[in-house]
Amino acid sequence: MDHNEFSEITPEIVRLARMSEQADIIDTELFTKYEVKRGLRDLNGKGVLAGLTNISDVRATQIVNGVEVPAHGRLFYRGYDVKDLVEGFTKDGRFGFEEITYLLLFSKLPTEKELADFKALLSKYRSLPTSFVRDIIMKAPSRDMMNTLARSVLTLYSYDDRADDVSLPNVLRQCLQLISLFPLLSIYGYQAYGHYHDGKSLFIHPSDPTLSAAENILHILRPDSSYTPLEARLLDIALVLHMEHGGGNNSTFTTHVVTSSLTDTYSVIAAAIGSLKGPRHGGANIKVVQMFEDMKKEVKDWADEEEVSDYLKRLLHKDAFDHAGLIYGVGHAIYSKSDPRAVIFKSFVEKLSVEKGLEKEFGLYSLVEKLAPQIISKERQMYKGVSINVDFYSGFVYHMLDLPLELYTPIFAMARISGWSAHRMEELANNGKIIRPAYKPIGPDRDYIDIRDRK
Repeated sequence: MDHNEFSEITPEIVRLARMSEQADIIDTELFTKYEVKRGLRDLNGKGVLAGLTNISDVRATQIVNGVEVPAHGRLFYRGYDVKDLVEGFTKDGRFGFEEITYLLLFSKLPTEKELADFKALLSKYRSLPTSFVRDIIMKAPSRDMMNTLARSVLTLYSYDDRADDVSLPNVLRQCLQLISLFPLLSIYGYQAYGHYHDGKSLFIHPSDPTLSAAENILHILRPDSSYTPLEARLLDIALVLHMEHGGGNNSTFTTHVVTSSLTDTYSVIAAAIGSLKGPRHGGANIKVVQMFEDMKKEVKDWADEEEVSDYLKRLLHKDAFDHAGLIYGVGHAIYSKSDPRAVIFKSFVEKLSVEKGLEKEFGLYSLVEKLAPQIISKERQMYKGVSINVDFYSGFVYHMLDLPLELYTPIFAMARISGWSAHRMEELANNGKIIRPAYKPIGPDRDYIDIRDRK
């Protein structure tokens, strides 16, 4: 079977798919009748309580006179406000990814010696098994780097003599190795695909044990391995802000669900990668950048509020960009008044825009940040307020760093693997039951029909 034939959707498949769709569609009124929390959310968008965690906390409301009201968002890692954590390591000129990974995994901020030892351990694990790049990554490279990442993670199972051991020391060892290897697996996969399919030169830089995670990403990605201190600092902050976001996001919940079956670490993390790959979860910042590229072509004066507002209205009316009726990077399932990650990001983003000579583009982003919530509130019936989210500025950061779109979501994964690892350890430590929610059957009982009598 050739490549085209393997991928072909035949008329017969289309016909059978329509049959399947007709059989699977459920009357939406039944979800209300049986009080089903679709998407594990109530009618107000609040998540159904499905577990407990010590790892992080997302807060978007406060109690005023006994009533819960929207508040500016706050994000806590192990009880520490992320804003304070970022201020702490940036004030002292440290890179934060390794330090905050230590916090998530062990629930304490490391001493200088503990941090140095932890960095050395991660550096030790930052090399792939012999011939892995040649035998695995270079063969049949995928156009989607999340697919490449998941395949590589699953293949590492074959190199691990204790792959199925779910004792906490062994799982911690596996998680630390994956945290260290994610940048290599993703970027080497990108380089391989670019070489074999786009005719680009092939660069496979080894990691540098003296560099931080953020520095190594830029080092192994760029042909000349060069980067400015501000570029590395901002990428490091991006990693810290993306590494964890409560137990209820889709990929972290996937981590808990699959871990509860007591399967191996590689299968759990591959499942989480599959979740993050979905455009409803990890791909939003790509849409933000693409939306702004279209906006820059359509809007003549980027500082004209009326012209920018008109474009945003056309987005909502499905008359611009991808005709989806969305302003990407605006709105969040939990936050309403502000996303703390976007707030933290913005001041650093402005500094990088100056270094890159993109102040005018930053001004356009800032104007959309101001106008979009106002326009959405007027155009849409909403149960809560709306503000920009972390994807709004992270896409702009990756654009300024000249990172390829194909690596936007893998970089999210390079950060979130720290959170996934902490949640896998937490699920195993509590030795709970397998997670098994209920689904109510609504179809009628039917009598068997002999094949000769079927129509």
